[in-house]
Formats: sequence, C-alpha cells, structure tokens
Amino acid sequence: MSQETVKPGKYVSISYTIRDEDDNVVEQHDLPIGFVYGSDTELIGGMDQAILGKAPGDEVEVDLPPQETFGEHDPNLTFVEELENVPPQFRHVGAEVQMQNEAGDTKTFYISRIEDDKVTIDGNHPLAGKMLKVHVKILEVRNAQPGEEQTSGIHSTQAPGSMTIN
Repeated sequence: MSQETVKPGKYVSISYTIRDEDDNVVEQHDLPIGFVYGSDTELIGGMDQAILGKAPGDEVEVDLPPQETFGEHDPNLTFVEELENVPPQFRHVGAEVQMQNEAGDTKTFYISRIEDDKVTIDGNHPLAGKMLKVHVKILEVRNAQPGEEQTSGIHSTQAPGSMTIN
C-alpha cells in the first residue's frame, strides 16, 4: 500500500519552526497541528506549495521574503508618543494596543521601544520586513473525516499519550 501524500482534501498534521534572518526562533510548534489541505486554511508564504506531494516523515525548509509573509515594514504605521500620555498597562515593550480609526476599523499596534520618556508605537506586525526561514515536518497525511473540511484554521491535534487541545 502506498503512503498518503499531501493533496487537496487530505487531512495534514505538521510541526514547524519559524526563524528570523538572525536565526532566532520566532515561533515553534512541536505538538502536532492539523488542517485539511485545500480548505480555507493558508500556511505562511509559499508553504502550501512546498508541502504539496510530501508524505509523513518528509521535512521542508523554505526561505520566505517579507512580501510572502507579513509584508514590508511601513514607516507610516509607526509613531512616537510621550510616555506620560500612555496608560501604565501599556508602558512595556511588546504591549499590544488596540486602536480604532474614524471609520471604526480596529488595528493592533505594539509598543516597540521606550526611550527618553518616549514610547514608539508600531502598527506593523513584529515580523514585518524580515526574511523568515520556515522548517516544516509532515507528521500525518490521511483522508479527512466527515466534517473536518468544515473546520476553519489550523488546530492542535492529539499527540500520542496526550489530550486534545483545541
């Protein structure tokens, strides 16, 4: 019997690591996460194409430029504010601030720097403008169970000897 390979309609379970251009791990999933290939779930950059045709045990590594991941850094989304004008709960690097424009659209901004009583607030994703290296290991490929194609997004799967986390 031939081994299943990644193709539309197949349930795929993976683990992955994303590293930045300085080889720092920026995201890592060692526990299996799964999705139905070809559903409305999209992997970062060109990873969908990179895993197509792969089988359990295969590993794929792809270098992704900013335009295929979180976009280029937009300086128009960065501004500086006086520290005293920022509520205390947001006075630390990494704090997420929800802001709303006149049209009612909400966007997440991040505190990226605090220096000389000034706070830099950035609406870019923290990985915007960075080259990323994604390493994916295919853990399982099988026929999707009824209803799995209706599940949107990537979700945790059951690892041997563990409980399911959703």
